[in-house]
This record gives sequence, C-alpha cells and structure tokens, in this order.
Amino acid sequence: MTSQTPLPSIESAEALALEALMWLAGQPELLPDFMAQTGAGVDSLRDAAADPSFLGAVLDFLLSEDERVIAFCDNNRRAYTEPMQARAVLPGGNLPHWT
Repeated sequence: MTSQTPLPSIESAEALALEALMWLAGQPELLPDFMAQTGAGVDSLRDAAADPSFLGAVLDFLLSEDERVIAFCDNNRRAYTEPMQARAVLPGGNLPHWT
C-alpha cells in the first residue's frame, strides 16, 4: 500500500498559483503566450489574479510544458509535484485530462 501526498488547501493552491503568475510576469519569452492563451490583458491581470478560475488557468499554462514546471519549481524551490497538486484543488482541476 502506498501513501498519497495530501492535496494542499485552496488557500495554499491559490498562493502557489499567484507565485507562478509572478514568475510568469518575469519571463518575457513566456508572458505573451500566456496572455494570448488566457485572454488576459496587462490592465486586467491584477483583477484576474483574484479569480480562482484564472489561477487555475495560470497553472494550466505552467503545466502544459515540463520545462516550465522545472524552471518555475527550481526558481522557487518547490517540489515538481506541487503545481499539479495545487491545480487539482482549484476550479476545473478535477476534470479529466485528455492529453
């Protein structure tokens, strides 16, 4: 029998997603793709950051490429599994993945 790591609280998941958003804002090569994918504008980013669904989209973007996850986690001293665990508790995180 294996033990599973418990999922983070919603507050912890939101905090990690905000951390990821701040990291993305400092990545000029990724930020335009993120903005295009989420439809967020520079002027609406602050308001969007208060929306748990948008924070889920932040983690979806981060999780879409292993290199992003590795870079974010290495930069922020996070375990590579933390973004996926955080995504699981935000809105839409319990939906099946078809990829």
